[in-house]
This record gives sequence, C-alpha cells and structure tokens, in this order.
Amino acid sequence: MGLWDYNTIKYLQIRSVKLVSLKWSIHGIILAAICVMLFSGKKYQEHDYLVSSVTAKVKGVAVTKDSELGRVLWDVTDHSGSSQGKDSFFVVTNAVVTKNQTQGNCEEGPDSGTICSSNEDCTKEYTNQKSNGVQTGTCVESVKTCEVFAWCPIEERRGAPKPAILESAENFTVFIKNSIGFINFNYTKRNILPDINDTYLRWCIFNRKTDPYCPKFRLGDIVQEAGENFIEMAVEGGVIAIQINWECDLDWLLHKCVPEYSFRRLDEKNDKKTLFPGLNFRFARYFKQNGVEERTLFKVYGIRFDVMVTGKAGRFDLIKLITYIGSTLAYFGVTIIVVDFLLANYIHPSCCKKEVKSYYTGKKYEAVEDQTESPLCISFVDEDHIEVVKGPVKKSLQEMKPASPQVRRLHNESMRECLSFLQRPPSHSEDIEMQEERQTGATSKEHETPPWCRCGQCHPMTSLKEELCCRRSAGQCISTSATFSRLVLDRQTLESVLLYRNPLLDLQAQASTKWLRHCAYHQYTQWRFGDVETDSCAVIPSCSVWKIRERYPSVEGQYTGLCCEKRCLYNMIKVISETGEE
Repeated sequence: MGLWDYNTIKYLQIRSVKLVSLKWSIHGIILAAICVMLFSGKKYQEHDYLVSSVTAKVKGVAVTKDSELGRVLWDVTDHSGSSQGKDSFFVVTNAVVTKNQTQGNCEEGPDSGTICSSNEDCTKEYTNQKSNGVQTGTCVESVKTCEVFAWCPIEERRGAPKPAILESAENFTVFIKNSIGFINFNYTKRNILPDINDTYLRWCIFNRKTDPYCPKFRLGDIVQEAGENFIEMAVEGGVIAIQINWECDLDWLLHKCVPEYSFRRLDEKNDKKTLFPGLNFRFARYFKQNGVEERTLFKVYGIRFDVMVTGKAGRFDLIKLITYIGSTLAYFGVTIIVVDFLLANYIHPSCCKKEVKSYYTGKKYEAVEDQTESPLCISFVDEDHIEVVKGPVKKSLQEMKPASPQVRRLHNESMRECLSFLQRPPSHSEDIEMQEERQTGATSKEHETPPWCRCGQCHPMTSLKEELCCRRSAGQCISTSATFSRLVLDRQTLESVLLYRNPLLDLQAQASTKWLRHCAYHQYTQWRFGDVETDSCAVIPSCSVWKIRERYPSVEGQYTGLCCEKRCLYNMIKVISETGEE
C-alpha cells in the first residue's frame, strides 16, 4: 500500500427480502432506543450545577409544666436560639434542668466521682473526663467519693424525661428561603415562586398534594414525611434532612424550574443498637442572687434539621446534539454484527440458499493462516463447485477434507473460447482418436490403478498433492469425454490458443510439443476451474495429466509435476509462448 493509495471497504451484497427486513427491523429498534434516550435524558442540552444559599426562621411558642421548673414559657429564643451550623437549625424538644448551681465544694456521685475510703485515696487538684470538677483531697465518707470544687449541686446522671416536655414543638413552623443560581446560564431563582403572593404565604403550610411549593413547613409534618413519629423522636432527639432538589429545563418551550421537597432521617434511631442515640447538648443561664453568681444548667434534647440543596439546569445546545448523534451512529454497526452472526450460524435455509450462505461465509470471514504452502483448488466432475484444501497435505489429496466449498466463477472470455472450439467441426484425425478412446476407455500404456482412483484411469503420482482423481465417487473418467478431447487434447485447438497469445510463434520448432502440453494444462484449468484466487494452486487430476502427457510427451521423459509457484497458468503460457522456456 503506497502513500498515495486510497483504500475503501468492499461490501458483499446479498439480495434477500428476509435479511433486508431483519436489517431494517434492527435499525428501527436502535433508532427508537436512541430517540428515547435523546429526549428522556435530554442529551441535546448543556448542563450546569447550582450554587445555593439557605435561611430558616422557626416560629412557635409552648408552655411547659414541670415539677422542677414549674410553669415555663418557651419562645423562639428559648427553643431555637442555638445555631448548629450552616444551612441547619435546631429545635429543643426535651430537657433535664439543674437549678441554682453555685461554685463551691460538694461530693460527686459514684458514677462520675472517684471512689474512696479515706483522704489518701483523693488527690488534690486531680480531675478526669468523667468528673464535674477538681478534687480537693478530701473523702466524703457518707457517699464514699472524693470531694470536688465544682458547680454545686452536681447534675444528676439520668435519662431524658418521658414524655418529652416540649411535645407541642411538632406544631412549630419553619419558613425556609432558598436562593439558587446557575452561573453559566446567568439564571437565578427562589423557592418563593413568582405566583405566590403575601396573603397565600401567610397562611399556607406545605402539603405534598395541595401545597407542594409552599416554603412554610410544620415540624410534625416534616418528621412524618421522613417516616418517623415526632412524639417518640422528641424524647432523645435526632437529625432530619430537608432535601430541596431543582431539576430545571431552561428551554423556551419546555421551561420549568420549581423545587421538589423530600425528607429523611440521617441518624440511627435504634437506641438498642446505637451508643449515645439522639442529639443533645448543654447550656446554662447565669444570674446573681444576693451578690452570688448562680446558674441554671440545661441539658437539652432536640431535632436538628439540615437543609440540603441539589440540582442542575439544562438548556439546548447544538454542539451537544451533534455530539450525541455522532456518538450514537456507532450503534447501527450492531446490525451488521447481528446479521452476520445469524447468517453464519442460525439463518434458516428458507432465507437464503445453502450455497449462497457458504459462499458468503467464505468471503466475509476469510481466514489468513501462517503457512508457506498455497491453498489447493480441486474440481470434481461429479460436483458443481470447487473445493479448497488448506494446510499441509499429509495424505492423498483425494482423501483430504476441504476447508470450504466455493462457487465456480467462469470468465466470459474463457467461456467464449470454449464455446467457439466446441462449435468448430472436428478434424478427421481427431474423430479417429475420439472413437478409439471411447472404444478402449483406457490409456495406451498399461499401469497400476492406485487405491485413491475413482475413474480407473489414474496413474501413481510422485507426491501426495498430485494424488487426485477427476471424481469424488466411482464413475466415467472425464478424460474419455468428447469435450475433453476437443478442448484439451485437440492439436488444432491448442495451436489456435498459442497463436492467439503469440501470433509470431513458430509451431514447427523443436519445443512445440512442450508448448502444446502446457497449453493443454491451461485449457483444462480454464475449463474446470474458471477464475481461481491468485494465491491458490489449481490441481489437475492424475488421469487428465497423464492423458495430456501421453498425447504430448516430453522428449526426455521427465516432467516437473505440480509446481505451485507457477500457479497462474495464463502467465506460464505467456512465458512459454514468448521465450520457449518451461
């Protein structure tokens, strides 16, 4: 292949209505799948991911009655004043209160203090992670724990009250404002949609069916949407995710950009399997009484709500559309793979003839083997195709299993030559020879018939490649037919072929018998094989070879035999006719 050579793909066309219907059916399925993916996945759009900001405002007031606290009012500052981080808010639902703590010396409980039996067991200024203060070095014998300097009285270690003191927090509401932007598209939007007015916003509460775009939420509804029970969750607290998803289509005809809300619990709710379940923390309120600083310690339980905003926007882009179409064109190549596979393996004979299928398979999937010997072509007179034998010949060629059958391809010029010779009246000498051959049905020399011969006219050969008969099964030999005599053996026919190739050839020369013999080989090959592959070697049956040799013998009695390096007999005849060399 040269630098300036252009190469193109060669296609094998099979004219079959059923195969064409199968091809277009597969094309239709692929096209439908591509269209579905194009529109459902919006592959024609360019996409951009959002940037977001969130603010939340909780509203609600509750009054609790506790044996320790008494009647207490909890407003927004009390139950939602503590910040828990960006894009989140916290609501108190339960509390353990330790009142009137002052700094001084007091004993600790056994669960948090150091156990002692004397002062020697207590180390002054010692503290640990479980302790509430710093040891004074004194052992309190009544409780058998070390005395500490701390906020006294020490907070009691006890579980969260049941039921929660702020169960009514489920009726609190939260107003969430979410602003988003798609920078690449220069597009901004809020979850307070343009068609929401002030009156509606004052009274609406989110409901998935009736008010799906209202930005005000009842806390009890949020927990219920997450699949939880607010009364149970309020005891020890937990974490709830409020997810806002924006899937925006910014195309003019299909424009849509509205928020979709969903809710789920983030923490582990099973307190039997989880250490330290729920969510709690401590804070204190300080005050002075009679000039002494005191405080009230609150261990509060509650629910933290994390607002998570995700989404993307898409807008038509011609480059994206062209890229998608170009990338999906490769899917149509699946049709070729499927049809070729079915044709080579599973196509029913009603779809195409066995010969066509075999021919197609041989042409489409031609095996190139690493071998030094050329494929051998065989043509039996009792079969209508050519067989090809590949690989080394380890036994008689007659008994070798062919690799694949091929359709005989006859060249138009060769057919015209054969027909013209057959239509020519035979010469007187030719009539006599034909009559003698039909009467005797044998060669002029006696010989031993080899076991691989089927016609009874073959001679023993010097190589396995030449051990070939003209027939697959027993029957009449091709060399005894009138056509063989007219096309292959007739001297006038062979001389006409030689002069056609080289008009100035001297047929009276000494080498004329050699020319006639090789011309007879050429005639037989053109007649029985037609056009063979350039890398193949056409093998003439032994009976025909010896019939030709008997008619046009070698002066020295020596013959080259099968020579595959000179597989193109047309070029051989040309060389002989021009130079007179074998």
